[in-house]
Amino acid sequence: MSIRLLPPQLINQIAAGEVVERPASVLKELLENSLDAGALNINVELEHGGARLIRVRDDGGGIPREELALAVERHATSKIASLEDLERVVTLGFRGEALPSVGAVARLSLTSRIRGDEHGWRIEGDGHGRYSTPVPAPHPVGTTVEVRELFFNTPARRKFLRSEATEFSHVDMVLRRMALARMDVALHAHHNSRGVYALPAADEQHQREQRVGVLLGKEFAAQALHFSHAMSGLILRGWIARPTFSRSQPDLQYFYVNGRMVRDKLLAHAVKLAYHDVLFHGRHPAYVLYLELDPARVDVNAHPAKLEVRFRDGRLVHDYVFRTVAAVLKDTLPQSPAELAPPTALQAYSAVPQADMRTQRPMPLRVAEDMAAYAKLQPDTLKPGEAPDTARGIPPLGFALAQLQGVYILAASADGLVLVDMHAAHERITYERMKASLGSGRVVSQPLLVPMNVSVSRREAEHAQSAAAGLAEVGFIVERRGPETLVIREVPALLKDQDAAQLLRDLLADMIEHGGSRRLHAALEHVLATRACHTSVRAHRELTLAEMNSLLREMERTPRADQCNHGRPTWKNLSMAELDKLFLRGR
Repeated sequence: MSIRLLPPQLINQIAAGEVVERPASVLKELLENSLDAGALNINVELEHGGARLIRVRDDGGGIPREELALAVERHATSKIASLEDLERVVTLGFRGEALPSVGAVARLSLTSRIRGDEHGWRIEGDGHGRYSTPVPAPHPVGTTVEVRELFFNTPARRKFLRSEATEFSHVDMVLRRMALARMDVALHAHHNSRGVYALPAADEQHQREQRVGVLLGKEFAAQALHFSHAMSGLILRGWIARPTFSRSQPDLQYFYVNGRMVRDKLLAHAVKLAYHDVLFHGRHPAYVLYLELDPARVDVNAHPAKLEVRFRDGRLVHDYVFRTVAAVLKDTLPQSPAELAPPTALQAYSAVPQADMRTQRPMPLRVAEDMAAYAKLQPDTLKPGEAPDTARGIPPLGFALAQLQGVYILAASADGLVLVDMHAAHERITYERMKASLGSGRVVSQPLLVPMNVSVSRREAEHAQSAAAGLAEVGFIVERRGPETLVIREVPALLKDQDAAQLLRDLLADMIEHGGSRRLHAALEHVLATRACHTSVRAHRELTLAEMNSLLREMERTPRADQCNHGRPTWKNLSMAELDKLFLRGR
């Protein structure tokens, strides 16, 4: 078959295959154009899940009459002009392919007016690459794009569209992502003439919190921790849900890089790693996170749909995200009702620079030990077990009243009744103490009686050789014996019963994929967690009031004390209002 040039319309339809997958992908491109145009108010109208109609109207800068025809030409853009611009992309769109690609598979019309013009101008496309000349049209300053009958001229593509409900669910996801990306932009959306979203601009923190609640649910909002942290030209801010609010699927995970929604494996792995010892097995964290950095440090042109990015220094970014999120989670410990935010608001956490992050607090108290230190925490005239007077300053978890069935501790707090799972609570306390001890010095290693040869790839061998010093710090002594051979001479004593060769291979795979690895630390912490579980106070053991109170005080100063090592909650507060409701008081 001879080589020949493709017809322009076929070229556009092929390009559309990369950009236009379904109505949701069309809406994404149009919303990004509106945001890049400086819009502060966007209205969206949809019919039949977007397959019949997508109309996006904005109040951005608009398009001059003489540029309307150019706007629907391929590779025509106002957003980049040089290679330098491409290497520092700050806009959501930049390739100039969205409108011509959409216009190749749907009937596209474009109406726009710039400031200073008496009226707007409109062009219409027939879906075959032909557009009308601009005609006058009434329109406020800004742009309206209408996309009708998606895939009407490509029946094979149209057959792949799903039901109206399914397509609308994808459209709804795009609307939520955009609404979270730009809190300062008002968004109104209708589907089949019914209101979907009416979101005013959110410039204040409480307004942003309200928007998060509308988009992601009140329960997420009530369980979210807000934070902002900056270091070395990187800024990470947003909301992460407490570990006790976890999901069976990763469906409440939103990550933005310089305002662009991304699905990046490196970033997702960093966050998941921060949650690794506070989430129940098989559960997923929920979060809305915004990472900001110099545009020159990230390549946004790594994916046709611009959903993936490539960092110039992936290891630095991964480590920064992991450490920042882990630092926020570290402070998920019991708080008194006065310290908690109202149920409808999000709780705030302001992280400090990395160099100033708090170190692990010492935990001198053990259950049934050092009662004198505990006594100092109580009001002078209060006896253990006596109902406390809230005016005298009650600790967050209150004071113990009794033990229920040898499993739960009941305590009177300033706001009501606190129930504590004593085994889960002591398990977390013991585990954090063990981790602190582990991190205070070099990990003890154990020499192998017979050094173990491990066959690896040349690339893995090079990584192992360069990381030998770091591996030694955690008790793994590895040497390179040949181009594709490593020898393990010592392993961490805590991991002596594990498959050292497989652990090393997994470790090197992580290093190659993410630029670093915490697999050894995770394996060590898993052993510690198991030991903590086995050595913690068991259920059905009777405790004295002094022992119960000592456990409560220890919880209040232990990082991540809101959940055990397996992600289960360690305590629950029943407020007086909840108790009154339970017993129908005041009705």
